[in-house]
Amino acid sequence: MLFRRLPSLLLIAMIALSTWLWPAPVLALGGPQPPLNQPAPEFTLPTNIGDGVVSLADYRGEWVVVYFYPKDFTPGCTLEARKFQQDLPKYLQRHTQILGISTDSVDSHAEFCDSEGLKFPLLADESGAVSKAYGSLMGGMALRHTYIVDPDGILRAIFTGVKPIVHSAEVLAKLDELQHG
Repeated sequence: MLFRRLPSLLLIAMIALSTWLWPAPVLALGGPQPPLNQPAPEFTLPTNIGDGVVSLADYRGEWVVVYFYPKDFTPGCTLEARKFQQDLPKYLQRHTQILGISTDSVDSHAEFCDSEGLKFPLLADESGAVSKAYGSLMGGMALRHTYIVDPDGILRAIFTGVKPIVHSAEVLAKLDELQHG
């Protein structure tokens, strides 16, 4: 009996050993995540606010919360945006900017911001290239992932498996931890 199972047991042992010797990059549903404590992937995207274009580099010297979400006007995305808007004064007290990114158009973002009273930029990643660079693209739609970038442009935290109802509070707690040790 043991001899019949030996090939299966050897295969399992080889897989376990290979993952220990060569760990895989951190994966989430959308693909490999950018590495922590390294420069965050740079981007420049159109927006409905201000000059019409926002770059991550525009925020050097400040903390940035970059959150990806699937679609304007959907229940989970609306709840998440409302929570970020509700907590916006707390983010500003922490010298932190919020940037929302989805594959929706600038016009859709403008309507969504007007409808929900959002006072932070929503960026249009219509090609999905930025979402893909952050491991947050699946089927042409951004996934619900969030990234905290420090004032030097270094990626300090990654959130996958986001629950919109509590997410802003989780991000604020992580910011406090990162900013105050």
